[in-house]
Amino acid sequence: MARLIATLLAALTLATPLSDARADELILAGGAVVRGPILKETSDALHVDLGFTVLTVPRTQILDRRSDNAEAAATAAGAETRRGIYSKKSLPEISVRDAVLQFGEGVVLIKNPSSLGSGFIISEDGYIVTNAHVVQGETEVTVTVYKKVGEQIEKKAYERVRIVAVNPQVDLALLKIDAEELGETKLTKVFLGDIDTVGQGQSVFAVGAPEGLERSVSEGIVSTTNRERDGLVYIQTTAQVNPGNSGGPLFNKNGEVVGVVAWKLLFSEGLNFAIPINYVQHFLDNRDAFAFDRDNPNNGRRYLPPPKKGEKPKGQQ
Repeated sequence: MARLIATLLAALTLATPLSDARADELILAGGAVVRGPILKETSDALHVDLGFTVLTVPRTQILDRRSDNAEAAATAAGAETRRGIYSKKSLPEISVRDAVLQFGEGVVLIKNPSSLGSGFIISEDGYIVTNAHVVQGETEVTVTVYKKVGEQIEKKAYERVRIVAVNPQVDLALLKIDAEELGETKLTKVFLGDIDTVGQGQSVFAVGAPEGLERSVSEGIVSTTNRERDGLVYIQTTAQVNPGNSGGPLFNKNGEVVGVVAWKLLFSEGLNFAIPINYVQHFLDNRDAFAFDRDNPNNGRRYLPPPKKGEKPKGQQ
């Protein structure tokens, strides 16, 4: 029976057109994907029309369910679509000033004992994206959130911050503010954009803390969308960034995040680079694969150097 189901799943992408207007997509345990109209739903299973047969899929085997057309229609209409711990939304074009007023509170300052950087909030309950190099080698992380109260900006530093996932290969990390410390506070989140909407010459802007200067905004254009370095593709932009901007968002003219500021070419002007948002989405969708392990010897714990020969360890007489 298991072999029969596997055969049906393998044949599925050939049997079901991807453009089927009624098609749903089921992500199954083990990585298989089922696409087709849902004929019937029960408390235990979904019944999917494969064209040549009907497949009954137990709900216990379904990791995620997506409807491409429903999501596209909702996004086009300006509705928010939730994808796990992050959200997407088609936003109207606005000025940089209005975008900063609307989404600036979603940008945070990240500090650890050796450095500082930036990040952005992707969920109201405290999930934050930043660069891996901002937190790598550390376990003690503090996140400072900025909230506008009346005409004033109030700062709140959260010290109980967990490193959830890290992928050094694409220089991304996911943090989470402790729920107990956050309490009932709902944070201002930002929305992730679509890399397909990013084009050469398009206006973009970055928000972050260059050299620790909080909530700094710099505007520029996309110089190119596919600058290669070390096997990865980056967005090259003229929006100025400096140390401290790392991990902060690169926004498009709609206020959607289209990249994560990563690095700049030293001793040059206007040569700045951001990780494309499609890399970010892939990292977030597969965050369990990059889960941070405190027992890993490279997890950032600091060890004292061994005593030299003939020298007694500190604390001993």
